[in-house]
Amino acid sequence: MIDTGKRRHHMALQEFDGALDDANQPLDHDDAHWHDVAHPWARVTPVSGREFYEAGQSDSEVTHKIDIRYRPGVRTDMRLKLGRRVFELISVIDWEERHESLLIMAKELVP
Repeated sequence: MIDTGKRRHHMALQEFDGALDDANQPLDHDDAHWHDVAHPWARVTPVSGREFYEAGQSDSEVTHKIDIRYRPGVRTDMRLKLGRRVFELISVIDWEERHESLLIMAKELVP
């Protein structure tokens, strides 16, 4: 179990409202269509070079591991924001299936 004192980042968990443009494409690039559903405290850890190497993928999508308290309903079609930084959720893992914490593998989006 993670030491909760290490969760020092106050993030926004956001959900897309499903808006489409005139060509029926999602407007998920527009921040106005993302809405906060929770504000969890998180531990944000960049994926180390060693983990990149061990994964055998120099082009790995995962750039960060994010740990938050368990909450039901967190999905990979959501995102996390930390200030102006945006993280796409690649996978959401109920750590040890104890409903205590979620380990989120994420990709930081570069504007």
